[in-house]
Amino acid sequence: MKKGEEESAGPAEDVGCGWSDEELATLVLKVRPDLYRAFHRCSWILIHETGRDQLDIMQEMVEDFLIKHQC
Repeated sequence: MKKGEEESAGPAEDVGCGWSDEELATLVLKVRPDLYRAFHRCSWILIHETGRDQLDIMQEMVEDFLIKHQC
């Protein structure tokens, strides 16, 4: 894999949230290391407590942010 390329689940392979990997976009956020760790800890807890997959949790977090800020 070349620098800057992202690992893919494969062409049109379902990645768990009802969307294929080809239909998803990558969102990059730059945050302090403590916020990074807290985000991953929080999402890990949600994944293991609810049984939902990581992409579903990510979708919900972004949707909640957009709704909160009326975007």
